[in-house]
Amino acid sequence: MAQVPASEVQIKTALLAAPADKRAEAMVYGYNEKGVFVVLKKGSNELICLADDPNQKGFSVSCYHKDLEPFMARGRELKAQGKTFQEIFDIREAEAKSGKLTMPKQASNLQVYSASSENYNSATGEVTKGSFRYVVYIPWATAASTGLPTKPEAPGMPWIMDPGTHRAHIMINPTSKE
Repeated sequence: MAQVPASEVQIKTALLAAPADKRAEAMVYGYNEKGVFVVLKKGSNELICLADDPNQKGFSVSCYHKDLEPFMARGRELKAQGKTFQEIFDIREAEAKSGKLTMPKQASNLQVYSASSENYNSATGEVTKGSFRYVVYIPWATAASTGLPTKPEAPGMPWIMDPGTHRAHIMINPTSKE
């Protein structure tokens, strides 16, 4: 198991994925000293942020709308059971179609802030040359219902991924680094 950064560092870096005006009230999940996924900071607004997983290569934190929590939590649960990506997709798709898994009724945002390992100091929480990726979940949307292409046709261009499924989302991958 990798060294788990201090809770303060995890909170500081997880919040980098949130809009500046939402950080103080956002909830943060991270890892305790034993590497168990726990709530590090309770929140009072609509955002949930995830600290970097110390067992994964590179640095990646994210923040998403609370309406995505049932979807995200179910994914974490299935991953912990050892399910593959495709198994997780298929199980959540069936559960969303049956109504067992509640999906947002409106577009819901997820933002990811990432950097390479050499650009992250886990002792201080300093991150350099990070970049954002934006994901707007719109369950069941299609290219026809959004007017978006199913692949990016230019750098930074929004496109729809997994159209027509519970996991349909608009991807926006900006091309610049800090």
